[in-house]
Amino acid sequence: MAEGGSSSVKRCGFVETLIFIAAVVFGTACSICSKTMMQLQGEGITGEIERFEKPIFQTFGMFVGMLFGLVMHWFVLFFKIPFPGYEHEEEEQSGSILPTTTKNAVPAKYGAVSTEQDKLLPGKKQVAIAPLQQEKAGPESTPLWMYFFLAIPSVFDLGATALCMMGLRYLDVSIYQLLRGSGIIFVALMKQHVLGDHLYTFQWIGVFWNVISVILVGGTAILNSQQDTTTVEPGEALLGVVLVMAGAFVQALQFVFEEKVMTMDESAVPPLLLIGMEGLWGTVLCLVVVYPIVYLMPGDDHGSYEDPFNTWHMITHSSTITWSFLFYFVAIFGYNMFAVLLTFMLNSIWHAILDNFRPITVWCTDMFIFYVITEDGGFGEPWTKYSWIQLLGMLVLLYGTAVYNAPNAGSVRLLGGWLHFGFNLKHEYDEIELQMHEEELEREWEERRQTFTKRKTSSFAEQRSPHYSIHTQALRGLASSKL
Repeated sequence: MAEGGSSSVKRCGFVETLIFIAAVVFGTACSICSKTMMQLQGEGITGEIERFEKPIFQTFGMFVGMLFGLVMHWFVLFFKIPFPGYEHEEEEQSGSILPTTTKNAVPAKYGAVSTEQDKLLPGKKQVAIAPLQQEKAGPESTPLWMYFFLAIPSVFDLGATALCMMGLRYLDVSIYQLLRGSGIIFVALMKQHVLGDHLYTFQWIGVFWNVISVILVGGTAILNSQQDTTTVEPGEALLGVVLVMAGAFVQALQFVFEEKVMTMDESAVPPLLLIGMEGLWGTVLCLVVVYPIVYLMPGDDHGSYEDPFNTWHMITHSSTITWSFLFYFVAIFGYNMFAVLLTFMLNSIWHAILDNFRPITVWCTDMFIFYVITEDGGFGEPWTKYSWIQLLGMLVLLYGTAVYNAPNAGSVRLLGGWLHFGFNLKHEYDEIELQMHEEELEREWEERRQTFTKRKTSSFAEQRSPHYSIHTQALRGLASSKL
């Protein structure tokens, strides 16, 4: 492993798996609802029936939904509800109070603490220091400048969502979602060159297969546009591909930024506060900057690119559009909450992997809607003669993700077989498993040390390293039981 970085391999346990599944479910609902709303029709401001193609409004609705994160943030604080990223003050029997922390409020495996490396001491792992030994870094101590600093991911989120929503107008939802999977390419590059996290050879091979899948899926979008089943021109389909991939790049900037602010040493931000502040700043930017611009820009929406007055008229005069938006509102908040939790517990690469898994459920759900729910096929997505290429692209995407995710459960290890194209990287997997084993021992020692810290008579309560005492060595099995 290269020096000066941190391991990008994280252990995905039961809790992380549940959060991942929840994010996939909410993300699927969000994507389907987003595309469905663009196909709905309602009474416009002139009294005529028109389509509800409002990408900017969907972006605005996303930020309004994320605002609920602030409500949950203060709800968790006030009622002291256990939640990842928060550790509430607890009174000991002696009357002492444990300090509140953010980054270490959950076991060390959830943050980047246990794998971060000291830049001044290459190759040396920093020991995760217990909450008792850290300065108070809870929500109460979040500095004022950080609340304004969190406007940056809102700008990234706004730009990425707007680009993707504009591209979605020219693409099927499953192709749109698969193209967004290209974000893992940009995240991987930024992780290594911006955050300084080393990526192994097998991970770059996984990224390569993601690139191949994007090429296959992008070609499917252009080929499908030439069939009678769609009214999108080839040039418009190509524009949609470019817009979505540009959105994926900006989204990668957001993912990496979010991981950084949630793992900062002095001013780590809890996940719910991050979601809520992104929603707050995004809502303000939409109202003050974006909507005035798109209203003045010439377009097909009654002379504007998007007319907010026409949008409001259509919502208030169509119960179908109203209920669809409310469903979208819930889905987008759920997806953003679980996705940010995934970044907090693992890292930004896993956030990108999440976007790569969503196409499976999106595509299946879309075809189910087309062939089963709707009688006339007005919603959803049909199977076309080029869908085989899209299916191949999805399989390649899954293969690349499985290669990248090694050596975790359900992954593909490159051990030299025909399925591995001759690559044998067993030495990298052995190195990672050894590192994970050492971190597991370190975690167990840290948990036991915290238990002994509460006992005044403990002889190693103030120790920070397992090398400092026989007690710690015995706990880790490194010393004779006779000692």
